[in-house]
Amino acid sequence: MAVGLIGGTGFAAPADASPLPVETPFGPAVLRALAGWPDVLFLDRHGTAGARLLPHEVNYRANLWALREHGARAVLAVYAVGGIAPALRVGDLVLPRQLIDYTWGRAHTFATGACPRYIDFRDPFHPVARAAVLGAAAAVDVAAHDGGVYGATQGPRLETAAEIDRLDRDGCTVVGMTAMPEAALARELDLPLAGVCLVVNAAAGRGPPGPTAAGVETVVARAQAPIERLLRAGVAALTVSSA
Repeated sequence: MAVGLIGGTGFAAPADASPLPVETPFGPAVLRALAGWPDVLFLDRHGTAGARLLPHEVNYRANLWALREHGARAVLAVYAVGGIAPALRVGDLVLPRQLIDYTWGRAHTFATGACPRYIDFRDPFHPVARAAVLGAAAAVDVAAHDGGVYGATQGPRLETAAEIDRLDRDGCTVVGMTAMPEAALARELDLPLAGVCLVVNAAAGRGPPGPTAAGVETVVARAQAPIERLLRAGVAALTVSSA
């Protein structure tokens, strides 16, 4: 059984990772084989280095379909986020439990009028998968906040301070742009999905102005060792829990 590993700003594939172009009914996707990661299908949701896609441009349906069709039976997704909750610091890892979707206009379902599907989405990050990854984090001594609410915004611009105040009132603890419709599409395909968030900046009005590209790159570089340790352990745990 393979595990789909979706990366982006918070975790990218090495430049020499072998590409596997895939055609799907929803357009092309590119999977990658990572050396030393057996039974892992890696997918960078933002595409290739030469043609990076903004969050609202990502073909989420093609990505999830390609993972499922090539043997993935669970998904571990990495998200770069802004921290809203006061307890969160830049560089922290978070395994959210819930999310609120503020996106619009994205192709967000495989269902059609002729073939509707009403998925149970009360727990958007699959409870069994999330628990497996949380246990894996503890087993390899990687600190990760247990729980929280991911607020998925449209982007690509960052949020205003007033918008972050609204998200805070709604209960969001982190803010990002890519967890939806990714999580819902995974559920439609019966792929248990767990998310790992890397806090790369304080959300608007919660810290210094920013983020800058250089600042985000510095945070990501410093976090790579614990993230990779967590992802390796998490993939192993998902392989067992989804068998």
